[in-house]
Parts: sequence; structure tokens; C-alpha cells
Amino acid sequence: MVGEGVLHECLLNRNVEEVLVINRKPCGIAHPKLKEIIHANFFDLSSLASQLIGYNACFYCLGVTSLGINEQQYNHVTYELTIYIAKLLCDQNPDMAFCYVSGAGTKASPNTKSMWIRVKGKTESELLKLPFRKAYMFRPGYMQPTNGLKHTQKIYLFVGWLYPVLRVVFPKFVSTLKELGLAMIEAASTDYENSILEVKDIVALAKNQV
Repeated sequence: MVGEGVLHECLLNRNVEEVLVINRKPCGIAHPKLKEIIHANFFDLSSLASQLIGYNACFYCLGVTSLGINEQQYNHVTYELTIYIAKLLCDQNPDMAFCYVSGAGTKASPNTKSMWIRVKGKTESELLKLPFRKAYMFRPGYMQPTNGLKHTQKIYLFVGWLYPVLRVVFPKFVSTLKELGLAMIEAASTDYENSILEVKDIVALAKNQV
């Protein structure tokens, strides 16, 4: 859902010249700015290395829920895969801005009891050590989906009508998926000074792209 929403904003945005998407299966979108590579094994992108050169931003939206899996499984996708891809991209594009979709509540604390917070925090910390031009950790909370997209999670069909109320009552935890996409474009384009972006930062940055 997040990847589709961010891609949607990139294709609409006049400041984005070209988008490369790496997927396991076709996304079903045709656009003059879009190039897509279908690749089965994300843990081995070595054959694609030469095709990843020349990009100045990565919007990393890949992720899994921690529900129903153990820490080893969650760490494998959330930490190990993310760092593998980030290091490869950094080698190919040292002038790149890396925008990582993390989550509200993430903390860089190895002693926290929450497994997902611990793994996400470790991932953020490692990404910030890499010699990218800039690395941004986006920590969205509730994201109101963009109308008309295909991959909206079913839960939003039942709670989406509450969005106007949630936005007023919990402004520090509620944004739209559109705002996340616009904020990522703005941060990568302007070298925003803060590396950690909470919901209030996401909403503020998005306004600069409207």
C-alpha cells in the first residue's frame, strides 16, 4: 500500500524525472516516467547493480508486519534485507538520499521489550551510519489511503471514515499517504536538515510540495 501510494505521487510530481521500481511481480502501471525491473530474489541484486547507477534518491517502502512471525524472521526482512540493499545502493550512488519508511514509535533502544521497535530502531541506526548524501527515517503513524489505488489494506475500508476525527484528535499520529509521498520527495530534493521525521515533520514537508 505504501509503495503504491509513494509511486503514485512520484509519477504525478513535476520534480521527479524518472522512477525505477524493483518488484517481484509487475505493478500493472504504465507511465512514461516509469521503468520496472522484475526480480525474484531481493537478497541478491548483484546482477542489477549496473542498472542502479545514476539515481539521486531511494524511497524504500518494502516491509512486513511483525504479527505472526518471530524475531528472526522479522529481522531477516526488516534489518538484513534493508541494510543489504542500502549498502548496494550506497556503493553505486554515494550522492543518493535514502528515504526509509519506518514507523511511529520507533526508538534506537536495544533494550526495549517490543520486538518490532527494537528491530526497526537497529535498522534506522545502521542506515544513518552509511555514507549516503543524506538518510531520512520516516516514522508515519495512521496513513489515510489515496483514493483509487489498488493495494489499500482492508482495515482502512472499515476505519477510513474516522479519518477527519482522528486527524483532529491525534494530529501527531495521523497523516495521509499522499503527504508521506510528497514529504519524501521534498526531503530528497532539498536536503532537509532533520534525519528523523515524525508525523508532524511529514505533514509540514508535504505542504512545500503542494
